[in-house]
Amino acid sequence: WRGAAGSSTWRDAASPTVREPSRPRRGCCRGAPGSGSRGAPPARLPEHVWRINLDTPEEAQQNLSFGAADRWWEQTDLTKLILASNKLQSLSEDVQLLPALTMLDVHDNQLTSLPSALGQLENLQKLDVSHNKLRSLPEELLQLPHLRSLLVQHNELSQLPEGLGQLLSLEELDVSNNQLTAIPTSFALLVNLVRLNLACNQLKELPADLSAMKSLRQLDCTKNYLETVPPKLATMASLEQLYLRKNKLRSLPELPSCKLLKELHAGENQIEILNAENLKQLSSLCVLELRDNKIKAVPEEITVLQKLERLDLANNDISRLPYTLGNLPQLKFLALEGNPLRTIRRDLLQKGTQELLKYLRSKIQDDGPGPGEEPPVTAMTLPSQSKVNIHAITTLKLLEYSDKQAAAIPEAVFDAVGANPVTAVNFSKNQLREIPPRLVELKDSVCDVSLGFNKISSISSELCLLQKLTHLDLRNNFLTALPEEMEALKRLHTINLAFNRFKVFPSVLYHLPALENILLSNNQVGSIDPVQLKGLDKLGTLDLQNNDLLQVPPELGNCENLRSLLLEGNPFRTPRAAVLAKGTAAVLEYLRSRIPS
Repeated sequence: WRGAAGSSTWRDAASPTVREPSRPRRGCCRGAPGSGSRGAPPARLPEHVWRINLDTPEEAQQNLSFGAADRWWEQTDLTKLILASNKLQSLSEDVQLLPALTMLDVHDNQLTSLPSALGQLENLQKLDVSHNKLRSLPEELLQLPHLRSLLVQHNELSQLPEGLGQLLSLEELDVSNNQLTAIPTSFALLVNLVRLNLACNQLKELPADLSAMKSLRQLDCTKNYLETVPPKLATMASLEQLYLRKNKLRSLPELPSCKLLKELHAGENQIEILNAENLKQLSSLCVLELRDNKIKAVPEEITVLQKLERLDLANNDISRLPYTLGNLPQLKFLALEGNPLRTIRRDLLQKGTQELLKYLRSKIQDDGPGPGEEPPVTAMTLPSQSKVNIHAITTLKLLEYSDKQAAAIPEAVFDAVGANPVTAVNFSKNQLREIPPRLVELKDSVCDVSLGFNKISSISSELCLLQKLTHLDLRNNFLTALPEEMEALKRLHTINLAFNRFKVFPSVLYHLPALENILLSNNQVGSIDPVQLKGLDKLGTLDLQNNDLLQVPPELGNCENLRSLLLEGNPFRTPRAAVLAKGTAAVLEYLRSRIPS
């Protein structure tokens, strides 16, 4: 039988005999995973499943008065087939009779091979063959032009097809828990890949060509035999999460260009030294996991990791900590158990992270400023000294004057920059009513500006001159419009305009081709132009929560690059909350189904 238009899915029951329902069903038709009796023959898929698009339903020949749900001739071909958790030992070549399939899920079976006919499923976007007994993948698999997700973890693969790089649409690839000893060089062609899981294989090295994956955000190489990481990997500018646990690394990799890296997991290696220069390159890091290594000392430079929230140094050979560790402003979790610490009592370690950080800060004051450190602010400190964090300017390239409730930025703050190239500016949480005019002095280097939580009601031309700007945070202000001159910000890929007073979607945003994230929640926006939004082909996140949208145009479903579409809290009637709760992919599919033909 055929399912409802646009979302037909069939799930096989586990036993060899499958009972058909008496009438067509909408949505997912799924059979329970079968326990089966011990010694029962392996499950075979009923032949009528493969012919589901071709054969006229039996009941159609008996029933001459059809209700809306029974109008089988108006319903669409099967698009999703889920055969997971059965005991299938093979798939028929007849799978080619289901050319409309966009998803095929056969995980958790007993498959030892895949049919070559899979190569004829030109619409297939997701293929899950994980948890089987596959020893190879058919070359025909490389003919799937729209495949976005390929899951082959937990099989018996010793090699991958050399031409795997032909799957140019691939965004997710999981080959973990196999027996791979090498990665095909053609991986370099997978420029749209976002997540790559190579964990639990037998890799001794990574090909330097992986650096060509410019979209890669998550790379998992846990539990292999890696001794080094290719220096070229340092150029993976989009990388956000890197897992290197349970390898044979002797040092942290150098990652100077990984400016977005938020998590680095390198526990259970053989790392002995933390190189201060390597740490300085990781300014965006939120999680650093280095437990179960042989680290003997923590360098003072670890304090450059101003965004660090979790630091795991458990089970190393550390005998003392730098007291400046207490100055990390975001640190919420610090694990130190299993180290021969001499200067910190055990009972203090048991009191938790915040007490430990408080103790470390108190020791800084006891010892006084060391060489090269700034003196603490006292009653005798000159005003100009207390206003500017020189260390942040020179080391972090950050100009910060935030949370001061100031109506204007003091001249001394800009004067302190001198010839230092500043890349980030944070003037948030003040009482500013306009863009600081002297911001234009930083136009040759600044790429990240935060002016959130102020009282700014309009954007001046100075901001539009910062043509290297990539991140702009203007949340929680009084803005009602953006100037057309902002079209000059061609590199801008993230803008946060939440909690302002916009009643109209700022039209200039449609003309910023590099935009990846538009955050416009909690305003009063009443409509959007889906045609112009589709022109932003890099847009991955669109947050329009809590606005005044009375309708969501169906054409928004054509923005297929969106990975996060947030629409909750608007007064429209459709899509309903149940559809929104299914996530972005489901919402986009729903919207596309409502586009007038």
